[in-house]
Formats: sequence, structure tokens, C-alpha cells
Amino acid sequence: MGIESFCSADVYEPFWDWNLTWHTENPDFTQCFQNTVLVWIPCIYLWVCFPVYFLYLRCHDRGYIQMSNLNKAKTALGLILWIVCWADLFYSFWERSENIFRAPFFLVTPTVLGITMLLATFLIQYERIKGVQSSGLMMIFWLIALLCATVVFRSKIIHALYKDAEVDAFRFVTFCIYFILLLVQLILCCFPERPPLFSETVNDPNPCPEFSASFLSRITFWWITGLMVQGYRRPLEAKDLWSLNKEDKSEEVVPGLARNWAKEWAKTKRQPLNMLYSPKKQQKSTDSNGDVTEEAEALIIKPSQKSSEASLFKVLYKTFGPYFLMSFLFKAAHDLLMFAGPEILKLLINFVNNKAAPDWQGYFYTGLLFVCACLQTLILHQYFHICFVTGMRLKTAIIGVIYRKALVITNSARKTSTVGEIVNLMSVDAQRFMDLATYINMIWSAPLQVILALYLLWQNLGPSVLAGVAVMVLLVPINAVMAMKTKTYQVAQMKSKDNRIKLMNEILNGIKVLKLYAWELAFREKVLEIRQKELKVLKKSAYLAAMATFTWVCAPFLVALSTFAVYVTIDKNNILDAQKAFVSLALFNILRFPLNMLPMVISSIVEASVSLKRLRVFLSHEELDPDSIIRGPITEAEGSIVVKNATFSWSKNDPPSLNSINFTVPEGSLVAVVGQVGCGKSSLLSALLGEMDKKEGYVVVKGSVAYVPQQAWVQNATLEDNIIFGREMNENRYKNVIEACALLPDIEILPTGDKTEIGEKGVNLSGGQKQRVSLARAVYCNADVYLFDDPLSAVDAHVGKHIFEKVIGPKGILKNKTRVLVTHAINYLPQMDTILVMTDGEISEMGSYQELLKQDGAFAEFLRTYANAEQNMENSDRTEQFSFGQLSNSSTYSRDTGKLQHQSSTAELQKPLAEKNSWKLTEADTAKTGRVKATVYWDYMKAIGLFISFLSIFLFMCNHIASLASNYWLSLWTDDPVVNGTQQYTNVRLGVYGALGISQGIAVFGYSMVVSIGGIFASRHLHLNLLHNVLRSPMSFFERTPSGNLVNRFSKEIDTIDSTIPPIIKMFMGSTFNVIGACIIILLATPIAAVIIPPLGLVYFFVQRFYVATSRQLKRLESVSRSPVYSHFNETLLGVSVIRAFEEQKRFIKQNDVKVDENQKAYYPSIVANRWLAVRLEYVGNCIVLFAALFAVIARNKLSAGLVGLSVSYSLQITAYLNWLVRMSSELETNIVAVERVKEYAEMEKEAEWSIEQTAPASTWPEEGKVEFRGYGLRYREDLDLVLKNINVTINGGEKIGIVGRTGAGKSSLTLGLFRINEAAEGEIIIDGINIAKIGLHDLRFKITIIPQDPVLFSGSLRMNLDPFDQHSDEDIWRSLELAHLKTFVSSLPDKLNHECAEGGENLRYIKEPCL
Repeated sequence: MGIESFCSADVYEPFWDWNLTWHTENPDFTQCFQNTVLVWIPCIYLWVCFPVYFLYLRCHDRGYIQMSNLNKAKTALGLILWIVCWADLFYSFWERSENIFRAPFFLVTPTVLGITMLLATFLIQYERIKGVQSSGLMMIFWLIALLCATVVFRSKIIHALYKDAEVDAFRFVTFCIYFILLLVQLILCCFPERPPLFSETVNDPNPCPEFSASFLSRITFWWITGLMVQGYRRPLEAKDLWSLNKEDKSEEVVPGLARNWAKEWAKTKRQPLNMLYSPKKQQKSTDSNGDVTEEAEALIIKPSQKSSEASLFKVLYKTFGPYFLMSFLFKAAHDLLMFAGPEILKLLINFVNNKAAPDWQGYFYTGLLFVCACLQTLILHQYFHICFVTGMRLKTAIIGVIYRKALVITNSARKTSTVGEIVNLMSVDAQRFMDLATYINMIWSAPLQVILALYLLWQNLGPSVLAGVAVMVLLVPINAVMAMKTKTYQVAQMKSKDNRIKLMNEILNGIKVLKLYAWELAFREKVLEIRQKELKVLKKSAYLAAMATFTWVCAPFLVALSTFAVYVTIDKNNILDAQKAFVSLALFNILRFPLNMLPMVISSIVEASVSLKRLRVFLSHEELDPDSIIRGPITEAEGSIVVKNATFSWSKNDPPSLNSINFTVPEGSLVAVVGQVGCGKSSLLSALLGEMDKKEGYVVVKGSVAYVPQQAWVQNATLEDNIIFGREMNENRYKNVIEACALLPDIEILPTGDKTEIGEKGVNLSGGQKQRVSLARAVYCNADVYLFDDPLSAVDAHVGKHIFEKVIGPKGILKNKTRVLVTHAINYLPQMDTILVMTDGEISEMGSYQELLKQDGAFAEFLRTYANAEQNMENSDRTEQFSFGQLSNSSTYSRDTGKLQHQSSTAELQKPLAEKNSWKLTEADTAKTGRVKATVYWDYMKAIGLFISFLSIFLFMCNHIASLASNYWLSLWTDDPVVNGTQQYTNVRLGVYGALGISQGIAVFGYSMVVSIGGIFASRHLHLNLLHNVLRSPMSFFERTPSGNLVNRFSKEIDTIDSTIPPIIKMFMGSTFNVIGACIIILLATPIAAVIIPPLGLVYFFVQRFYVATSRQLKRLESVSRSPVYSHFNETLLGVSVIRAFEEQKRFIKQNDVKVDENQKAYYPSIVANRWLAVRLEYVGNCIVLFAALFAVIARNKLSAGLVGLSVSYSLQITAYLNWLVRMSSELETNIVAVERVKEYAEMEKEAEWSIEQTAPASTWPEEGKVEFRGYGLRYREDLDLVLKNINVTINGGEKIGIVGRTGAGKSSLTLGLFRINEAAEGEIIIDGINIAKIGLHDLRFKITIIPQDPVLFSGSLRMNLDPFDQHSDEDIWRSLELAHLKTFVSSLPDKLNHECAEGGENLRYIKEPCL
């Protein structure tokens, strides 16, 4: 009674009246309802949202926006609205004073409304101060207010049009003003404000338009349309992409995660873990840091101690949780709206059955259905957007954290994870988290959907639903078992893949050696062996996938069948009518999604948990202790390097490599460290750099340090950048350094001088040049202490002399610095201040040259060993010897890698500059443009096999025909007439329905198997081709192509072909047929829909083409910008000791961040483009729903309820299908690019044939080894000049020939010609009467041998490195080792010949590898 009394003054006014509102042709609300509820709805909304929104704005300040005309207008209108509302209030008071008593709401409503308008005006201003450019909250408020007012307005007008109605003129006028003002406010709200002052966007050349877009534009993703149009007109390029939003940049995201992880890590360290240690370990860990790293190790050894592990999940949740929580709300709202569809369908079917119902109700339901669908679309995509952005941030953060960790882990930890594994952490595992972010909410949302659906089904069909539920419950364990199996296979596959990539990495790094020794086939077999294992696992997972697809597709049908069967057989009077059948079907369709998703989500979580563990182990590795070496200026005058009884080992658990080292280096002195191979000279320098684990003792290094490693590390950057290495450019110093390091002649040879880009790992520099660049870098940085690790070994004798005099020696640039030089060159020793002699990791003697000679100890022995070698080398320091079929051991072959691909005569130097600048060495990973050609699909089909391809298409057709037939049959069944409370032929109907379902299941299983097996055929075929073609490529191809690109092909693209393309093909085909099927059904029910479907189809097609053009290009840009991230990472891992020595970590971290951001810049628009597309498409789908329902309402007298139910329930699904279809077609297009990229290398230029039957030389060739060059000429590339011109020389068998000449004279080019690494440009080489250009490459290369200057070891046993084809006996191998002075070393190894070499031969660091 309360609300009625509130509505009435004297006469009783009802609050609600069904006859007025519902059972009538012309519906309306009562006065009371209009003036209370309809006015209060917007007010309640604003007041409820206000506190939360206010707090949000206080925390998120985007800067201050200046007053603009727009803002002034909004504020003014808000105030006028308040005045208008209160005018009503004062009018009511005035009426009271005139003794006209109105209902109480005439006082309350204007008061409430007026205060709300004031609040709205306050919010408009507050948002401006906090920098909100367009407000969703206010927009929704004005919209709700306007909608409510529209209802009232219509009612007032109808009321005023009655003959003798009395109109309250004042209130009518104020209401009209109120209505118009609301409309204007709503329109003004659609426009965004100008950007805030001092925001980043002002000085950003290409800011992301997201934050400056209006609310409407943001919920429909309209703001990206500009980019889409651009992408449709011409292929996008990197410069068209917007900058990232500040919140998504590495510098914002990574530190957050790093901080939280450090906190979490520190926490777990505090707990005592004594039970894990044996006491001897505890005595060892002297300092606190020792403890920390010990613990990490113990943790990794004993993962059973769950409680004490740092939980990476918690850290991730802490970092990204708050933003992610928003998605919960969206998801929940979407799930509830999803069930509105079936409920409205129920009402629609009732409406069609009830001929008396007024027409407007049908239109009302149709409108309601459409509005719900549209809301659902908008909410769902906001949810997805949040998830994807979170995923993107996650990936950025993880890559950043891994990179930062890689710069600080110890060498022993580096050993446990190879470069391949760490790169995999960055690519594969980070990707897993990204994928998981989109699914993780399904964990709670799927059960919620299932429960709601079951509740509604129960209401519909009663207890028979339990039969369906039983079927579902049975399917869950089956799916779970499959998911578990999949996980085990996944781990196995990952392992094979890691091994394969590791091997490929080595092959690509040592490709030169493989070519020179003709070892390609041996290594090809090794790769294929691993690949075979991988495919075996893949095949198993394919069978599983087929089973899974079968259970998924058939689940909803089995559920429906069992439910309907039980329902009609329990009780004769249970009638299956349209409402029951189709509402249940719609609900079953909803159920299908969560049930499909759950196993996917679970397996996704399982994958992510594997990745989480791998990541956690990597992030928990021990770190170098920065305090083990005391750096920095120390006042005591002891010397600039002081070491007191220090003992070092490479890792915590290794035996010490350096024992009780004691020495002091006074400031500014020059110290040499000498000793036999492997006595710990380089280890000593590593120890001074803090790269080794200090067991005990005290080490001080004063001031900054510069380090020249034995293996020069060169970055893929210009020569100048390599030398300056992040310091300021100082022209004078730079010139002096270059001159001193003898780089001037080299710079003249390079095509663009010191601006020339150096390839990856310095491929276009010779060994000596790399070493000099590395030296120049150290000299330029002007440090206090210099550590040189044998920098003169790789350069010519005269160059070495020059460098020693100008740089290192007593008169060099560095004469006032402290220098420690590890060397084998005896001739410089007399000039040293002090010499340290090392034997077996200890300093055996130290003193000046003269003192040591007198002692006649280890040093004198060292001199004797090396003096003889020196004499031979003085004359020609870089001789190159070839011996045919015999071992050569006294040569140091200079590997001037394919000597600068352009080293040519001085003619090169006179080239005009423009031409010079166009010269670029490494080809960046290029992005193809335009549509993927049909031939690529055809190639893929051929790779599968045409028969299998067409068979799978046929099985798809069968499946969908059966599915349509079964549902059409159901609609006929529901229209069976009811006689005496039952339906006839129930059993026939049920039987046919079941049979159709079973045939559907068989077809599904068939096509699933066929596609999976076909996919494996294809991936085997494509990988084999790729591998074969890459190995057959000439050397020049490897010098031009960064190894990152090739590794990318072998990991990412092959992985895509293995495990991404087959499921996508399945889903693509499925969606295509689903959409066609739905259209057919709608046309059957309401043929008039034929007018609507084609135009909607066109819209759909245009939107899709528009999208695919942009999306594909974005995807390509993204994968192209991904390569540099990995290349840079690879490079960093190789040069990590140099980076640490120069303390350049910050700069490299910054570079890595920039590269990751570049990559995300392409990724972000592609996520938004996906949302843009989905919103547009779902609107097309929603229109189909609208028209299907609308035509059903219009033709309701001709249609049976069964057909209406069928057509609307199909149309409800069509949105999801359309969405899937475009998603899948674009996924297919973007992923099929992998096939294109793998094929791309198949068409590259190849070397000559490996062996040619007809011209193969006799097995004994060459008998005497007579080599003739006749008019021989060689050039590196077609467009360059000849490097060797008209060479005529005859070398008789058994002669020893020295080849001398300055750098770049073409010494190595001669050998390259001999091995046909480069084919002759003119003339020929003849060995024992056979023209080598006529025989197969392997026939040639097996017979001649070379000793490369940079040794390359492959991981595997030492024996494998010496004899990959297993052609020789052990005695042969031992003999060759003896000749190479390595017999004693190898026999001291625990496993002798089976000693495992680590990746890149790291555990045999400085041993030159001999060759057979």
C-alpha cells in the first residue's frame, strides 16, 4: 500500500496496471510509475557508481584539461537542467501555498533529480581536472535518462491528444525543455575533450588514438578504423604503427614484475632450510650470498619442498591482477546476458502459439532479443580486450625479466640452460602465458554457465535433464585423461624440439666447417633422427586430438538425444513441443561452449604450469656475486690489482680451477701471463672480472675495467658503434684509437667505411679484423685497468707488432694504464714489467724476464716450447696449407670469413657515395605483402596428399548434412499433432533422430583423423625440404642471412606447421559449414529472408576483406619485428662477459626493451583489429537474429511453432559461427604464411650438385696432389669486381707452399676457390688432371682438408667431432690427436674420446680442434 499512498493525494492512483500496460493493443504506464521509477532509475545508477568512480579518478590522474567550449556547454546545460528540475519543485511549493495538494512524489522526484543533475555537473568538471577525455559513466547516465524520459514523453503526448484531457501546462513545458536538454547533453557527450596538458601524446609523432577517442568509439573500437583504411589501401609499414600506450611499455611493465619477484625471492630465502644440506656444504658457504645461491640449488634439486619455493604465480598475480580483475565483471555480465537469448526464444514461441496475443508483443520480443545480443557483443569484446592487453603486458614483462636475469647468472648456471633453451623461454613460454591470459577466466565462468544452463533446463524438462548431465559427467574424465596424455606428449615434443633447435643452431654457426669438410649429410641425418622422434610424438597427439574432437562435437548431440529419449519414454503424457525442444537445444548449444572450453583451458593451464616451472627454475639460478671482486677507487697504495690467497672455481660445486693465487699489480704497469695451453691463463682474467665463483680470499680491482676476450665478440651494428660501445663520440680520440689498432686500411676496404654494418657474429670481418675491433673498443673506453686475453694471436705478425708498439707496449696509447696481457708471443716478453707464469691453475713463478730466465724453471721450459714455433711463423704469420689426404698440423689458417664480400681492388673505393650507402650486409627478415597466394594452400594440400585432402572435405560435408537433417527432423517431430494427450510415432521419431546423430559422430571421427594424419605428412615433407635446401645453400647465403631468421624458420614456422595449422583447418571447415547450414535453415523457415541474407553477406565479406588485409600485414610486421628481439638476445648471451666487464648492462637492457616494444607496437593494433572485426561481425550476426525473429513474427499465422523455434535457435548460434569463421579464416591465412616462408627457402640459389655420378673421380684420386690454377679469377658477387685476377700457378705434389700478403690481398679467397665455396668467375683449377669445377662438391671436399682458424666444436662426443661418419678406427683418431699435441689432454678427460662437448665447445675453451 506504501507506494500507492506515495502516488495519490485525494483520489486513489494505482502504481501498476496490467490491463493498461500489457493486455492491450496500445500499451502505456500509469502516472505513478512514470513519475517515480522511470525518473529514479538514472539517479540510482549515478549515485551507486559515484563513490567507486570518484576513487578511481583520484588514483588515475591523466593530467589537467583546459576549459574548452565543449566543456563550458556541458557544464552550463547541467546547471540549466538543475534549474529546470527545481523550477518544478518550487512550482509544487507554490501550488501548496495556493492550496492545491498534489501527490508527494511531485515534491520528492524533482528534488532527487535536481541533486543528481548537480552531481552530474560536478563530475563533468572533476573529470576535466583529472584528464578524462571521454567519459563512459556520464554517457550511460545521459542515455538511461533519455530513454526513461522518452517513455514518459510518448505517454504525455498520447495523453494530451485525448479529447478532453486536462494538461498541466507548466509541467508539460518544463518536461519538454528537460527532454531536449537531455538529448543535447547526450549528443555533446559523444565528442571527446582535447588532450590534457603536458601529456606524452603532445610530443609523440604518432600517438595511439585510443585515449583521445570518445567513449562510443572506444566500445565499438571505431578509433582503429583509420589504420584499417590505410591498411586496405596499401600494405602497412612499420612507420604507420602508433606508439605504445605508456602503461604497455617495457619500462613501465618490467620493473614492476622484477620488483615483486625480488621481494618474493627474498622471502623464501629467509626460511632456514638446513634439512636440505649436508653439513660440509654449510661450512663452505662463507658469506650470506653464498647461502642464497646454495639454497637456490638445493631448491632445484629437491622440488618436494613446495612451501619454500618462490611462487612465480603469486608474483604474476600481484603484478597484473588488479587490472585483470575488471575482466571478471565483464565476463559475469556477459554470461548472464547469454541466457537471455533462450528465455526470449521461449516467449517468442509462446507468442507464435498464442494467436490472441497483440502484435506489438512480438515486435517487443524481437527488439529485446536484438538489444540483448548487441549488449552482449559490446561487453564480451571489452572483456577480451582487457585479457589480451594483460597477456601482452605479461609477455613483455617476462621477456624483460629473462633478459635481465641472463645478464647476471653465473657461468655454471649458463651451462644448465643452453642458448636455445633460454631463447625458447622467451618465445614459446612467454607466448603460453599470453594465451592463457585470455582463457583463465573460464575456470570460474564455465562452471557458472553450466549451472545456469542446467537450472533453466530443469525448469523446462524436469528431472529428465539428469540423463543429459550424466552423459556430460561421463565425458569430463575422458577429456581430462586426454588432456593429461597431451601434456606428457607435449613435454616430450618440447624436449625433442629443444634438441633439434640446439643442433640447428650449431649447424648454422659452424656451417663453414660443415661445408669445408663436406659433413652436411652426417648432420642432416642427426637432425632427421631427432625429427623422427618428434613426429612419433606428434602422431600420438594427433590420434588424441581426433578422439577429443569426436567427443567435443558429439557431446551436445548425445546430451540432447539422451535427454529427449528419457523425457518422452518416462511418461506417455510428456509431449515434446517446440518450446521445450528448441529452448532446450539453445541451452544445450550454450552448454557446448563451456564444456569444450574446459578441457582446452585445463590443458592450457597445464602447459602454462610447465612453462611456469621452467621460468621459475631459470629465474632462481644463482647469480654472480657482484661483491666478490671489490671494484672502485681504493686509497691504499697497494696497487691497482691486488689478489690475496684467492681460490676460484667455475661453479659452486666444481673443484677449484685456480688455487691460492697471490699477486699485486702496481698502478700503470704491464704484466704478462704466460703458460702452456689450458693452464688457467684465461680463467685468471675471468676471475678478475668476477665471472668465476670466489671460494676464498680477497680481490681488489681499482677503477673501471676494459676487457678484450680471446674470441672477439662483435655486435651486429656499424663498425663505429662496435668501437664506441655506448660512450660519447670524441672525434680525436676515435681517430687515434683506429690508427693505433691498425684499422685504417680495413676501414678503407669496407664499402661504407666505419659506417659499414657488421653482420651477425662479425661474419664479414676476418678473424684478425674482429680481434682489432674488439681491441679498439677496449682502448676507446679509456678505462683504468686493461685485461687482454691473447689479442695478438689472430692478427698478422707485423700488425701484431704495430699494435703492441702503439697500444699495449711501454710506448703505446695505454702506457699509463694498468695492463694484464695473456700471451703466447715470446718476442714481447722482454718489454714486460712483470711476468706471471702459470701451471695447472697456480702461479708457479713471477718476476721480470731476466729474473725468470735465471731461475730456469717453468718459464724457461715455456720459452723452449714456443721458440721453435715462433721461428717458423716469423716469416709468414698467416700461411695456409692444404694437404691432400694427410694431416697438417703446424699451420694457423686465417679464416677471413669469405673475405669481405666485397674486398676488391681500389676501384671499390672510388665508387660514388650513394652507391656505397646502399650496400647492406645482412638482410633483415622481410615481410611479404599482399594476400597469401592460392598456390600456398595448394602447396600445403599437395604436401598432405590430394586424396586425403578431398576425403576430409567429403567427410565434413557428410557430418554437416547429418547434423542439419537431425535438427530438421526434430522440428517435424515437435509439430506432430497431440492426440489424447500423447504424440503418435514417438519411437520412429526417436530412432531416426538417434541414427542421424550416430552417422554424424562417425563422420566427425573420420575427418578428424584424416586431417590430423594429413597434417603430419605435410610437416614431415616440409621440414625435410627446408632442411635439405638450407644445407644445399651456398656459403654466401649464410653470410647474408642472420642465423636468427633461419632458426626462426626451424623453430617457429615448423612448430606452426606441426601443431597449429591442422586444428585451425578443422575449425575453419567446421565454421564454414555451420554458417552455411544456419543460412539454409533460416531460408527454409522464412523464405523472405532471402532478401536480407545476401546484402548482409556482402557487408560481412567486405568487413572481412578489409580486416584481413590489415591484420595479415600486422601479423607479418609482428613476426618480422620478433626476429631482432631474439637476435639481440642471442648476441647478448654470447657477449655477456664483455658487457659485464664494460658495465654496459643498463644500455643493453634498454636496447632489449626498445626491441620488445617495437614488436608489441605491431601486436597491439592486431589485437584491437581483432576486436574491431568481431564487433562489426557480431552486429551482422545480430541483424540476422533480428530479421529471423522479425519475419517469424510477421508470418506467424502461416508458420508452425517448430519451424520458428528451429530458425531462431539457429540464428542465435550464427553470431558465434560468423565470429569463428572470420577468426579462423584470418588465423589460417596468417598461419599458412609459415608454409610460404618455409617454401621461400626452397627457391633460393643452390650450390652445385654434391656428387655427380658421371664425373665422379676415382676413389684413389688425387694420387700425387698436383694443383694447377689456369687463368683463375674469382668474385664474391655478380655485381662486384674480381678479387683474384688471372692467377696462373702450378704446385707439384708434396710441396709445402706459403701464401703471404697483407689483409685483403686475397689469400683466403684462393682457398675458398679451391674448395669451391665460391665458384670461379673465369679460368679453372685442376688437381691431378681433373677440373674440379666438373665434379660433385662432396667428391672434391672429402679429398682436401683445411684447418680453420676459428675452431668449431659441435655438441656431442669428441669422437663425433673428429669423425662424424664413423669411418675411422680408434687408433687412427688417437694418432691424429698425438700429432696435434692433444693426446695427453684427451687421455686426461674422464671419458676420453666420448667426452661430451658442450654447446659451442665451451668446456674445451681454448683447444684448437684438429681435423681429419
